[in-house]
Amino acid sequence: MSLRAAVVTFPGSNCDRDMAVALESVSGEQPIRVWHGDSALPDRLDFIALPGGFSYGDYLRSGAMAANSPIMREVAAAAQRGVPVLGVCNGFQVLTEAGLLPGALMRNASQHFICRTVDLTVENTDSLFTRGFEPGQRLRIPVAHHDGNYFADEEMLDRLEGEGRVAFRYVENCNGSRRDIAGILNETGTVLGMMPHPERAVDAAHGGTDGRLLFENAIKGLVHA
Repeated sequence: MSLRAAVVTFPGSNCDRDMAVALESVSGEQPIRVWHGDSALPDRLDFIALPGGFSYGDYLRSGAMAANSPIMREVAAAAQRGVPVLGVCNGFQVLTEAGLLPGALMRNASQHFICRTVDLTVENTDSLFTRGFEPGQRLRIPVAHHDGNYFADEEMLDRLEGEGRVAFRYVENCNGSRRDIAGILNETGTVLGMMPHPERAVDAAHGGTDGRLLFENAIKGLVHA
């Protein structure tokens, strides 16, 4: 079985090509590129990625306008059917604004844009994206964001913790995120939103390959399903 993946591009996306290159590098299959104004997704998709960037210039709130793009209705419907969806950085913001993940991404506590490599710990090893990791495994993944401060109320935070839906946590909290959260999953573990950029850590020439296993996990799980 070959992987049939799609990368959605919004006005202001700037990591869509990085995401497409990462998926092709791992799967050997070139992803389909989808535009935000498209009214339908390609048929028989196995995987959907929402990339990083500054969709619509982060106007109103980061990801708010992109969440109301025509294609997001189709993404939400696909996610409801169980199609895996990965949202990275701005893609994570879009997923929360679209209601596919709980909480919100706010301005960094420092009020400054952050662009560096950070250490993460793997908190969940049971999802499509994370089952190839070891519990507590450390990863070094780049971040580049101004609005990565994850917020949810205490009740939702307790629920995320209790249901094992915190996927990744910052070793050193770089943006003020509640409970050091760097990435979360939906109830079924098929939608992952994370602020760090695994697509920028798939090639040793770029400084590290710790992000590659995330893509390998998902693709291996899909092609052998």
